[in-house]
Amino acid sequence: MRELNPFDSQCFAVVVPAAGVGKRMQADHPKQYLPLFDKAILEHTLECLLTHPMVNLVVVAISEGDEYFSDLPIASHSRVVRVSGGKERADSVLSGLNYLIKNHIKDYPWVLVHDAARPCLTHSDISKLIEHCVQANQGGILATPVRDTMKQSCMSKMGQISIKQTIDRSQLWHALTPQMFPLEALKIALSQGLKQGSNITDEASAMELIGQSPLLVQGRADNIKVTQPEDLALAAFFLTDRIADPR
Repeated sequence: MRELNPFDSQCFAVVVPAAGVGKRMQADHPKQYLPLFDKAILEHTLECLLTHPMVNLVVVAISEGDEYFSDLPIASHSRVVRVSGGKERADSVLSGLNYLIKNHIKDYPWVLVHDAARPCLTHSDISKLIEHCVQANQGGILATPVRDTMKQSCMSKMGQISIKQTIDRSQLWHALTPQMFPLEALKIALSQGLKQGSNITDEASAMELIGQSPLLVQGRADNIKVTQPEDLALAAFFLTDRIADPR
């Protein structure tokens, strides 16, 4: 009998941590709900995921006091599930993973995690990440090679930030999302990392802590994360020609 391949179903779940407040945006409500054209940033993100043929379920982690998500039309989508988010990103992702393990462990042995504030994601990048992970049977992340000269900083005697040294950029990458890993392994990695008080900046960093070396899959540089006020205009520019066709 042929061994069951976890990718045979070609159907995946995505966890979207969306409990952050986005203080750097200097807005009066969380950045994922800021308007981008006629929709909230989070709506663009969820629509791209839900319209991909291999995404069957999206689990959104929302803060307990969130007053905005239920007002979004997409919140009532039959393939969107809401769970309670946590204080940190890792807590929110873990909440989504716990839901999947409790309710869909046999359906989705692998999971993708995508930032709520990355609305410029394309279907082609989702497919590319899944394809590479399928072929290698190994978790991985979307990323882009660093293009700019990289400087390591230090504090000067005058209390100003100055350059300590120039860093070799040839092996440096910008980590993006989605990131894709085995569901149960990612839960273990995040749980252990949180318990140990480790600095978990993304899912890959948690997997690294348990000895894994995730794949780097080169994605599009326009898959930006809206973090600063000026990012909104850039995201609008990238989305202009993509709203009708997210490929």
